[in-house]
Amino acid sequence: MVAKEIAYSKELLLGIAPNDINRILGIEHSDPHCVLGAHPANLKGQDGSIIRAFHPDASAAEIIIGKDRIPMKASEARGLFWCFLPGIKPPVVYRECFQFPDGAEYETDTPYRFMPTLGEQDVYYFAEGKHYNLYEKLGAHVREIDGAKGVSFAVWAPNAKRVSVVGDFNGWDGRLHPMRVMGASGVWELFIPGLDQGGFYKYEIKTSEGHLRTKTDPYAFFMELRPGTASVVWNVDSYEWDDHDWLTERKTRDLVASPMNIYEVHPGSWLRFAEEGNRWATYREMAPALAEHMKQYGFTHVELMPIMEHPFDASWGYQVTGYFAPTSRFGTPDDFKFFVDFLHQHGIGIILDWVPAHFPRDDWSLRLFDGTALYEHADPRQGEHRDWGTLIFNYGRNEVRNFLVGNALFWLDKYHIDGLRVDAVASMLYLDYSRDEGEWIPNEFGGNENIPAIEFIKEFNSVVYGRFPGCFTVAEESTAWTGVTTPTYLGGLGFGFKWDMGWMHDTLKYFSKESIHRSFHHNDLTFSMMYAYSENFILPLSHDEVVYGKGSLLRKMPGDDWQKFANLRLLLAYMFTHTGKKLLMAGAELATWNEWDHESTLERHLLQYSVHDEVSRFLSDLGRLYIEDSALWKWDGKHEGFTWIDCNDYLSSVLAYIRRGPEGYLVCVLNFTPVVREDYRVGVPEPGDYREIINSDSRFYGGSDLGNAGLIRTRPGARHGYDQYLSLKLPPLACLILKKV
Repeated sequence: MVAKEIAYSKELLLGIAPNDINRILGIEHSDPHCVLGAHPANLKGQDGSIIRAFHPDASAAEIIIGKDRIPMKASEARGLFWCFLPGIKPPVVYRECFQFPDGAEYETDTPYRFMPTLGEQDVYYFAEGKHYNLYEKLGAHVREIDGAKGVSFAVWAPNAKRVSVVGDFNGWDGRLHPMRVMGASGVWELFIPGLDQGGFYKYEIKTSEGHLRTKTDPYAFFMELRPGTASVVWNVDSYEWDDHDWLTERKTRDLVASPMNIYEVHPGSWLRFAEEGNRWATYREMAPALAEHMKQYGFTHVELMPIMEHPFDASWGYQVTGYFAPTSRFGTPDDFKFFVDFLHQHGIGIILDWVPAHFPRDDWSLRLFDGTALYEHADPRQGEHRDWGTLIFNYGRNEVRNFLVGNALFWLDKYHIDGLRVDAVASMLYLDYSRDEGEWIPNEFGGNENIPAIEFIKEFNSVVYGRFPGCFTVAEESTAWTGVTTPTYLGGLGFGFKWDMGWMHDTLKYFSKESIHRSFHHNDLTFSMMYAYSENFILPLSHDEVVYGKGSLLRKMPGDDWQKFANLRLLLAYMFTHTGKKLLMAGAELATWNEWDHESTLERHLLQYSVHDEVSRFLSDLGRLYIEDSALWKWDGKHEGFTWIDCNDYLSSVLAYIRRGPEGYLVCVLNFTPVVREDYRVGVPEPGDYREIINSDSRFYGGSDLGNAGLIRTRPGARHGYDQYLSLKLPPLACLILKKV
């Protein structure tokens, strides 16, 4: 800080106090625009403008107006200059030219001649937590203001003493571009003319305790490839989209009554090029390959594990440091838009994993952003996820809720994303999640519900469905919380779908058992229908079940190799014929032996071996049937869509049921043992011929080719409440899907 006893000239102090100058020189002024730039003044009876400029290393300065170069006077403190322009009132369009002791010169347009880029309504609604388009204001935006092209910067840091923009354009020097704060909002802003897309930047924050912290922009639209941590200026409105038809049709889609077969993908491991050092595929390389692959298997949506920027590959994207930035690992924001655009044009929806439950402790990111617990809770009993080593958002703070809700809308708005799958919802709902007694604080009613988080979730879902018809949200919620997919206006959380974690757990538990023991665990398969219509469910066989030593789906199956492959086909058939939408982690279609590894790539070479190619062919046919026959999805949300024929034959470990839609029905019979069942009688609703449209034991799928010669005629006789039945040969460890001819 410059000593207070300096006697500044009266001319320099026109309209300001000495302390303003001191704070400019000490780089601590919260409104440098009130000192620097052009201001109306009267000097010796003449009206005009006083212009002040500051560069701490400069020895001289001048301003440039048109072709005129006007020398500035040096003040009593090094680096501060001024001049008076008689007869000229602000605004004044000029450039500054600083000279340095070594003879170098630096010419620039000054940021301090521009009005704020945020208005009173912006800061008011942000403080209220209702500025849902705040990403249009905060962050770095390529703009043109008063004929000057440049970049506007804005960041929330309410407890900072000073905030500066630093970057490759100013030598990362926090003295050169201090920002101004917008009243009591805590939002700092600055327009810097002359900058453009592609520049690297951060914010240098001086805390209330006088410490300097350099932070990435929470609203950055692009970020430097790790291990770099700089934010990158990017214009997110420059891409020209070609998915109008998809977006138009999406608005009218009834998602619960539509097919949804989701392919879960980790972009960093789905496609790599071994011949090029195992490099990742770019977004543009991935798009056509993924679209073709998904079409082959009847997938309707791809769910991307988090593509928001993250520093640590092994976090798989779940420890986010750039909530508004698609990761630079695979290209630019425009490259990712191309990816979305291409898939939409090929009839494929995009779901993003979204992580509003927690964020990492990296000191250059959100943690202690302005020197205080700004985005997180200060109390570790509320602010720390000890299991994950991460921090929990403070959902009770309006600006934090605004940040998160706005972030969700950003991906639907700027990137045309169709759905958001919200990670770790259970950890948000409960204050005592993964905490022992004494490690958590009850809510005001003495309970363990996290009321601010619940209100945030409801707000998020209400705004998403209100603003983007046809888009949807999904909860990864592992408890028995009621009303997860009940609309908020009926008291629910408002999600569109919920992962059925119970189904996943029970099903994999059952299939992992030797067939001789399965009769004792029959209810593991039948229990799911007791609650199947309590929520809108997605049946997930996700990445979490094929990692960390849990083994691939194939390795989970018991028996010898033949039985393992047969069991896997049976598992897939059971999943696709069960009510609910579907989700499969990439690799299931190849029947991989190895569990998923984020540093490897999809094991496409397995298809050269018949046993893997046959499972691939089976899933392709199963996916095609799922898309084509509405009985498997049209009435997913109605009890009429599923009817048990027989759920009680635990001694034989056989299930028989009907999947029904408005256009017909399918009869599904599943034998969970390697025992061939001759003359197995199954009652059916109508007499006549039934065609065997899927037999997972077919030789085309690697099975023993036992079955019913393709066509079976009913026989008269009471069975399972019907007046006729089918006498079937049930193949071992197989599923039959039959359709009335």
